[in-house]
Amino acid sequence: MNKRTLVILYVLFDLLTAALSWAIFYVYRKIQVEPAVFGYDIPLQLGLRFYLGIIVIPLFWITLYYLAGSYQDVQRKSKLRELGQTISMVLIGVVILFFALILDDVIVSYKDYYSSFLILTGLQFILTYIPRLLITLYISSQVKNHKIFFNTLMIGSNGRATEILREFEDRKIETGNRIVGFINGNSKSEYQLGGRIKHLGAVSDIKQVVEEHDIKEVIITLDTSEHQAVSQIINTLSGTSVVIKASPDIHDILTGKVKVHSIFGLPLIQVTHSLLPLWQENVKRLLDVSLSILSLAILSPLILILMIGVRMSSKGPIILKQERIGRYGKPFTLFKFRSMVTDAEKNGPELSRKNDNRVTNFGKFMRQRKLDEIPNFLNVLTGEMSLVGPRPERKHFIDLITRQAPHYVHLHRVKPGISSWGQVKYGYAANVDEMIRRLKYDLLYIENMSLFVDFQIMIYTVITVFQKENI
Repeated sequence: MNKRTLVILYVLFDLLTAALSWAIFYVYRKIQVEPAVFGYDIPLQLGLRFYLGIIVIPLFWITLYYLAGSYQDVQRKSKLRELGQTISMVLIGVVILFFALILDDVIVSYKDYYSSFLILTGLQFILTYIPRLLITLYISSQVKNHKIFFNTLMIGSNGRATEILREFEDRKIETGNRIVGFINGNSKSEYQLGGRIKHLGAVSDIKQVVEEHDIKEVIITLDTSEHQAVSQIINTLSGTSVVIKASPDIHDILTGKVKVHSIFGLPLIQVTHSLLPLWQENVKRLLDVSLSILSLAILSPLILILMIGVRMSSKGPIILKQERIGRYGKPFTLFKFRSMVTDAEKNGPELSRKNDNRVTNFGKFMRQRKLDEIPNFLNVLTGEMSLVGPRPERKHFIDLITRQAPHYVHLHRVKPGISSWGQVKYGYAANVDEMIRRLKYDLLYIENMSLFVDFQIMIYTVITVFQKENI
């Protein structure tokens, strides 16, 4: 069973159990609480309020679970983590529902509030946790039987690497890691891991090795003298979804840098790709979707006018489709209103410049207000872009940039955006040098990512759209 199927299974069971727990709670209120309040039996009628509840309440729970990250990395979940996460989310959710829907109910005594709270909490927890536990147990059995596994690459071949490999072989709990081979740091004629696992190349080959062997996790076991190689590895993999772990030395352990999530796990430092707390990352995605739908709805009359304007301005398609590079270096098709003549790049990729005669008169109007980028909202809805993030570039220009600024690859750690810090602070770039100067603002954004910063950039973007200057 693949990851997507497991997520769908989680969501379906959460919807069903949330509806069931609310239905049972509703019946309990009708049978136990309301007769005590009114002094006579209340007939059990499943009216509009009941059916509305079993539709809306489950959606509330799914949203809460999503924000908490319950549906992420489902193949690596542990039973203990599942228990703790379910308890905490149920308590938070019931408190919200209690204050929103139950607190104003007429009651005989405050004991009714306590009993209602405890019964709803118990129902929600038990009915939610049992299916989740069964799914987690199923995943554990799949991992144990090697039907779910994560191709793992070891980087280094010294004594530390040998020790880590031995601990993997002697582990009591199956982690799902399948060691496919190792790559070396320093060039040697012989390696301590040689003959035990396959030698796949050197650090300079890491990107190719990761792609060819579908590597999901790497374990860095290089010596402290090879810090430069470690930096190169992290720079190369920072724009991918590969999990990076490193074997700590005694100094790391004594200074408290090693955080182990399982007593049966190996003492490894995990280099996280997440630049935002999980809940902020999920809220950011919800805002992306909701604000994109709202924007497309509000701007629909303007979109129709722009489509007519593009069609009348010059021959060619209304929507320009261009391949850009997105998160983790994956290409995607970017949608824009065409603002140039159709043969604008007959001599190859070329950036727009001031007074560019390739830009149509209507295209100049759209560019001045960033109206040509309205179709980018479609890319946001499909998950390829975000409202805020570094502007996506074409591979041709990325190759030119990385020759002078290799750290550009760090931009691939996040989704590209419709607007960015670099865009509002620097504006459009007419050449590679200007792209590199703008790069520092996008790197600053990545290092200072937060919902608050996103709101600031969105507000500033809206303000500059209504100014005469280009962004």
